[in-house]
Amino acid sequence: MSPKEIVSQFVAAINKHDNDACFELMAEDFWFIDSEGRVYDGRKKSYWPDYFEIVPDCKISISEVLVSGNTVVLLGTASGTCTPDGTLIPENHWNTPAAWRAVVVDDQVKEWQVFADNEPIRVIMRRYSRSGAPGP
Repeated sequence: MSPKEIVSQFVAAINKHDNDACFELMAEDFWFIDSEGRVYDGRKKSYWPDYFEIVPDCKISISEVLVSGNTVVLLGTASGTCTPDGTLIPENHWNTPAAWRAVVVDDQVKEWQVFADNEPIRVIMRRYSRSGAPGP
């Protein structure tokens, strides 16, 4: 498969909240790079299950795909509802422009980097921490 097809499957797995499919598409030496540049060993961290619990309706919407060799760049939006307890309430919904960079090696995603404004979700998290309610 082409890098574009692999990344498309990875996005579909994220949008389905399918941790097993995400894991199968990740290389043994998979790295997740967040929007602040922090690097995580994604195969050892339970990133996806934790994220799906905090944002159970997370969605990546892609408007443009750019490919150069084994690197795929996606442009679009990220959205979801931040929840501390699984209850989806409208005021906790966020939507922000985003970009992702994926590096594909041997039909698996080796790197997944997010470029997005995380302030919308931070505002929601701060609201919970100030209220004394458990934060997401």
